[in-house]
Amino acid sequence: MSARFLSRMAPVVKHFDFLVIGGGSGGLACARRAAEFGVKAAIVEHGRLGGTCVNVGCVPKKIMFNTAVHAEYIHDHKDYGFDVEYKNFDWSVIKKTRDDYIKRLNGIYQRNLDGSKVETILGDAKFTEGNCVEVEGQKYSAEHILIATGGRPTPVNIPGAEHGIDSDGFFELESLPKKTVVVGAGYIAVELAGILKTLGSDVSLMIRYDKVLRNFDDMISTAVTDELENIGVNLLRRTQTQSVTKDANSGLMTLETNSGTIPDVSCLLWAIGRVPNAEIGLDEVGVELDGKGNIKVDEFQNTSAKNIYALGDVCGKALLTPVAIAAGRKLAHRLFDNKPTWRLDYENIPTVVFSHPPVGTIGMTEAEAAAKYGAENLKIYKSSFTPMYYAVTERKVKCHMKLICALPEEKVVGLHMIGQGCDEMLQGFSVAIKMGATKKDFDSAVAIHPTSSEELVTMR
Repeated sequence: MSARFLSRMAPVVKHFDFLVIGGGSGGLACARRAAEFGVKAAIVEHGRLGGTCVNVGCVPKKIMFNTAVHAEYIHDHKDYGFDVEYKNFDWSVIKKTRDDYIKRLNGIYQRNLDGSKVETILGDAKFTEGNCVEVEGQKYSAEHILIATGGRPTPVNIPGAEHGIDSDGFFELESLPKKTVVVGAGYIAVELAGILKTLGSDVSLMIRYDKVLRNFDDMISTAVTDELENIGVNLLRRTQTQSVTKDANSGLMTLETNSGTIPDVSCLLWAIGRVPNAEIGLDEVGVELDGKGNIKVDEFQNTSAKNIYALGDVCGKALLTPVAIAAGRKLAHRLFDNKPTWRLDYENIPTVVFSHPPVGTIGMTEAEAAAKYGAENLKIYKSSFTPMYYAVTERKVKCHMKLICALPEEKVVGLHMIGQGCDEMLQGFSVAIKMGATKKDFDSAVAIHPTSSEELVTMR
């Protein structure tokens, strides 16, 4: 008798009101919120709690970004009167403190689940017949099932690709690579290239076209591309890797590209996108996927299968931790708190890129706004300046800001900025834009001086 048949015959071990597959940010938030309403809930996770964001994403990445910011500021210390040299950076120190912090977070998440009386089931989940879920040979059933399995780095299929690492592997590096090639033009590639270069690695960034962040507003794309080159990243435009070989003795790699050979590479980092973790037997329950393998959902996170829902990166839309958390909490209220109309509004979601300097953006790009309203029905406000921090420093980094306004009332439909502190100043402005603020509303606010954010309420 086949193992598959035996699996189908296995009795249900336990029944839940709500079963969540995936212990990342969205799944955790949804399960715990559901438990507040007296729901018997469980969460299935095969790895560390917290998902991508906590373990190999936002949290450790921000720690490394902060590390790189220290390196930047050291160069400015002499201009502020401090005699400090940049020397002897020890990667192992920050790696240990960072990893210890992540382990503490893993423990906090487990304690939070226990405190919320959400059962934790360890292992890989697969759907079986009858809307049941099997984990390590045990079968579970539930009235409602949420898929929140996230995504993973896109695999690379060229000869020798396995000699490189992906963005997950970045957090396993034991030391700062001497010579790095990062492949990709998205925000992950930009962030990791900036971190590595700022901390002292010789970094090349290989991109298929002329600019990075091509899905962002052109001002952002151009400014980030320029700043990467300003900090010394070697930008390899219109270049693609064809094969990779690794010397068994030195451990160094040689990259063959359409533009020539790159020798003596100590770290090759693939950052070419992400794919959904959707290989969980969805065909068994009739959950439909789109052409890219993402789970199809409606505005209420419903899949094509009754009482099965999905949210977060596995759906392929707005791949951001706060989006998954917000969608998860809304879903819990809709299902278990008699809020049948509650859903997440995916319009005007603020986004930050921890480049050097950081980017803050919300709403439409200028190109998107022109396509929707017509270029003649837009008024664009721009400002470029040097933040006051650099008034006394030899090192200068500009700040660029843009407001995209739709006529006739000049409603702000896009806000884009890059510069020191732009990551922190975006949140408040995102509230205003979410409320439908106009340029007149921005102008009516009294500026806070001297700050960079005052430029957003004084543009003419």
